[in-house]
Amino acid sequence: MLRDITIGQYFPGKSVLHRLDPRVKIVLTLAFIVMLFIASNPIGLLVGILFLVLTYGISRIPPIMILKSLKPVLPIILFTSILNMFFIEGTPLFQWWILKITLEGVTTAIVMSIRILCLIAGTSLLTYTTSPIALTDGIERLCSPLNRLKLPVHELAMMMTIALRFIPTLIEETDKIMSAQKARGADLETGGLMQRAKALIPILIPLFVSAFRRADELAVAMECRCYRGGEGRTRMKQLKIQMYDIWCSVFVGLCIAAVIFINLFAPVVLHM
Repeated sequence: MLRDITIGQYFPGKSVLHRLDPRVKIVLTLAFIVMLFIASNPIGLLVGILFLVLTYGISRIPPIMILKSLKPVLPIILFTSILNMFFIEGTPLFQWWILKITLEGVTTAIVMSIRILCLIAGTSLLTYTTSPIALTDGIERLCSPLNRLKLPVHELAMMMTIALRFIPTLIEETDKIMSAQKARGADLETGGLMQRAKALIPILIPLFVSAFRRADELAVAMECRCYRGGEGRTRMKQLKIQMYDIWCSVFVGLCIAAVIFINLFAPVVLHM
């Protein structure tokens, strides 16, 4: 399960999505989230799904990575879908004792599941096609107006990107520690809830020690390279809006306009 978590990973490539300005990608990702949640009928939701399929096809990200990004959240989606089916009032489809499945509950469960899956796949595409350095620059430039409020925008952007970047590293470290503890005879998969919780102690302690050690090494490395924050800092690569950034923004805008048009002229059959 740990190896299936792909949050924070970057896959180098030469596709149009890889070459987009990171600021544009962040804004378009937020626009895609808006597109998913303003859709109030199946056709509007289908527009968001087709848009997601098209972007993954352009980015040339292996389909197996999409499945890996979705696999860890499937139990949560399944649990919330079951709750929606049984606890939303409406037209009954099946009833046994106190359990009742309604048409509205099934519809809400399906719509919610599709939206969450598309949301995770769409946001994962941002990190798949954007390097941590470019992501830091994009976040910092977008939040630069907050400098007037004396907020440390550069430091905040750096912290968020470092945290995102080290998720795969910590997952890999956790997997190694678990394998090492199993080789020493640790039982991590059997027993009751309390036994499993106690079995995590030999994993959490080395993991915390390793995380603090990596943080200290990173701080020393940044200090040795004379890192002093964002003040007076120059960049080797300057961010510039290119023509394909504009065309991609226009295309996303047209998709959102199509969803709004469908909402206005098609019957509302979905529920937020």
